Amino acid sequence: MERLGIIIIAASLGIGFFYWFSRLVRKESMQRYILTHQWLLHPNAICYWRAAMALVAYVLYFFFPFQTFAMFLFTFAAILDGVDGVVARSCNLASKWGEWLDPMCDKLTYLPPLIGFAYAGILSVKLVWILVIIELAGQFLARHILKLLNSSGAANNFGKIKAIICFTLVIFCALLEKNPSMINTGDEVLAACILLSSASLVFKFVPNRLYADILSTLNFFCGISSLIFTHNGQFAWAILIIIVGQLFDLFDGRMAEKHGGTKYGPYLDDIADFVSFGLAPAYVIVKSGGSMAWVFGCIYFLSVAFRLIRFITVDKKRTDLPEGVFSGLPSPAGALIVLAASLVFHPVLLWSATALSVFLMVSHIRFVHFGRVILKQIPKPLFFAASATIIVIITFILKTKSTEMFGYLVLSSVFIYMIAGRKWLTRT
Repeated sequence: MERLGIIIIAASLGIGFFYWFSRLVRKESMQRYILTHQWLLHPNAICYWRAAMALVAYVLYFFFPFQTFAMFLFTFAAILDGVDGVVARSCNLASKWGEWLDPMCDKLTYLPPLIGFAYAGILSVKLVWILVIIELAGQFLARHILKLLNSSGAANNFGKIKAIICFTLVIFCALLEKNPSMINTGDEVLAACILLSSASLVFKFVPNRLYADILSTLNFFCGISSLIFTHNGQFAWAILIIIVGQLFDLFDGRMAEKHGGTKYGPYLDDIADFVSFGLAPAYVIVKSGGSMAWVFGCIYFLSVAFRLIRFITVDKKRTDLPEGVFSGLPSPAGALIVLAASLVFHPVLLWSATALSVFLMVSHIRFVHFGRVILKQIPKPLFFAASATIIVIITFILKTKSTEMFGYLVLSSVFIYMIAGRKWLTRT
């Protein structure tokens, strides 16, 4: 518990420093001070400082008996990852060298301790070296090719979330080493890091205007995969893959707004939504059993179709709906109610949850768009930290195979959205 206490103290100090500095750097006097002391507070200098702190922590942890102080240094250095970006944006000090240096310092922060924990027997040596190879390929080979193509090598969201998870994994391994009775989900989290690192590498070479269509396509294949899992009776996997599809759906619209898209994008998005949030959940209801399963499955399927048609033909043309506000519960949220209920409730209660979902979707009760309204109000560091936390929780559930915990987690998340969506509506 001593090690956990040190980590909590370091994290609290680091987060406090981050938000204090983020507010301070908005002041003109502080910006002038940074510009006159760039050797100390330039974004690149901050990268050097935090990488040096992490490397010192690595040496102290693995080669000297100063593990407690090493964890304090590492935790503080990991939180400082967001400070250089705040300074770069506030003082207009962004540079091409900084784009390369920032992710390089991230790697120097978390890769050495991950290798150390792998050879200490806590993580898979094979998985760690796969991550190292992908990370170095992205840092040197991919960025060199992008430079020749005169394209940006800046980190994308996949890379940022992956970095936070890797920082968290190092801290988890330190706690696990001291408390071996803890459930070891390290390799599962490491596998998630490898997937995110690979996605970050691949998306560096994808033209921006194709981002939205690729995400919609991935959402569509998630729906198809869910149908296959459901047919084989693997309901937890079927539901998990739909949630992954919802993450793709969350960002395809934002990518289209930010980078543009193709003329087929809107149609592809609608088809993907219909399969992942209409057909796939309806099939889960049918396969969950009970004498009325087919009836409620069909009702749910038709309600999603009705809601989608109403949104395309009516709601998009309405002038009385503020931007980012839905008439009726969005179908992804409606799907979550049904899917979570199928994991934790008796068929009769599942049918009741389906009826509730159908009523909310076809109603005219207003809810705000999570991605376009709520998500925009969440500070980026908090969003990346929350995304990393969700991925870590999912890996824990997969490790423990607790389907009930999974179901209640999904149910609580959708009801939190519904409450927040209604509260946020008063602000629009």
